[in-house]
Amino acid sequence: QVQLVESGGGLVQAGGSLRLSCAASGRTFSSYTLAWFRQAPGKEREFVAVISWSGSSTGYAESVKGRFTISRANAENTVYLQMNSLKPEDTAVYYCAASNSRRWYPKKQSEYDFWGQGTQVTVSS
Repeated sequence: QVQLVESGGGLVQAGGSLRLSCAASGRTFSSYTLAWFRQAPGKEREFVAVISWSGSSTGYAESVKGRFTISRANAENTVYLQMNSLKPEDTAVYYCAASNSRRWYPKKQSEYDFWGQGTQVTVSS
């Protein structure tokens, strides 16, 4: 069982940066693939970024590639999402998720076993 709690969201102007954190409980944190998803108003939840259990492999949605960076600190049971050059279309609730899947890389919601409650990111133009 893994519990996930996101933080770091807020209001930022276009072109600005935010760093999201997701703190996890559970002794097996380091064995999970971790990801960030987001859901904008009126839209479906979409994949943003993923990182392997070791942190050696990452994957990104095309819309954020080159602007967002996912990382993890297993010793601290935390996964991060550094978001730079933010755009108004990045406005959404951001969720972190943990997956037991051995497929690389999992980007469907159904492949994730545990979810956080989400944190709001709003980018003003």
